[in-house]
Amino acid sequence: MIDPGDLQAAIDAGVIDAATGDRLRAFFAAREGASVAPPPPSVRATPAPKFDVTHVLYYAGALLVMSAMGLFSNAAFNALGGYALAATALVYAIVFVGLGSYLWRSPELRVPAGLCIAVAVSMTPLAIYGVEDALGVWAADKPEKYRDFFPLINASWVYMEAGTILAAALALRFFPFPFILMIAAVAAWFMSMDLAALVVKHYGGDNWLGDWELRRRVSYCFGAVMILLAWALDLKWPRAGDFGFWLHLFGGLTFWGAISASSEALAIGQAAYCALNVLLIGFAIFINRRIYAVLGTIGVASYLGFLAFDVFKDALAFSFVVSLIGLGVIFLGVVYQRRQKAISAAIDAVLPRALRALRPQHST
Repeated sequence: MIDPGDLQAAIDAGVIDAATGDRLRAFFAAREGASVAPPPPSVRATPAPKFDVTHVLYYAGALLVMSAMGLFSNAAFNALGGYALAATALVYAIVFVGLGSYLWRSPELRVPAGLCIAVAVSMTPLAIYGVEDALGVWAADKPEKYRDFFPLINASWVYMEAGTILAAALALRFFPFPFILMIAAVAAWFMSMDLAALVVKHYGGDNWLGDWELRRRVSYCFGAVMILLAWALDLKWPRAGDFGFWLHLFGGLTFWGAISASSEALAIGQAAYCALNVLLIGFAIFINRRIYAVLGTIGVASYLGFLAFDVFKDALAFSFVVSLIGLGVIFLGVVYQRRQKAISAAIDAVLPRALRALRPQHST
């Protein structure tokens, strides 16, 4: 008898569709003479992230709307007052919540529905800023140009970011769509950097770390926390949908990007930086998440580029060695893709039970 959780994991991984999963449940239930109920519709209909043409168009459309509101904020910064900005954001949010609520009723339209709700949540910072500006409670002098806002460090940013996180939490309560977590994660990332800058500036005076370096250090710590949180979601609620996907993506990019942004690789040395990226590749295999393999491979390639152009720049043969290494990496990727299930099973066979329990049973 196949466990119902295994079937749902196969659905989440895209191996079979939901209809096939339901037929298999009915088939095994009939064979055993037992009734195996499918998971609740709200859980079963929660879509797993995909990258086919339809889903790419859905996400591209949502990102275009969010980008358009960013352009609107830039153009309307001096042309409109705070009340007008807040009203515009509120109208956008109401329209997209209404549209998302309507589409959510159809399970096959959960992706565009969830993206509409995500667009509504993304209006929160503009709405809060509009209220702050209208009431004159902005914590710093208003700059003359919109782009001059971003270097500012003041508590008003924190209110916008905290409001966005609360709006995302409220949206997830009624519309459990994983991409909404991405918006909350971005807001939490900015809030972590702003809070750190406020605290360090308050206690450090004029001797505090430069803004870029401080934010970089906060970013790799925040990224590590996001990775652990996403991992916990994979283990705790695997049947509720792939809510860890976007947190893995954003957390991995934040962590790896912040470390890689240092010209000295955090002063740990280029070899240690390469070793860290190799560990990321191993981590990707362990938890079945491709994003870490991609980042780790890019990091290793960067290290090899460093060797080629700095350490062995006068050794002509080294370029050919790097090429062979690259071909070897491609070959390993092909082998892993073809034997992924066998490799995963072999890893489970040699791992102790405690470590085996930490391996999510899906692949994205």
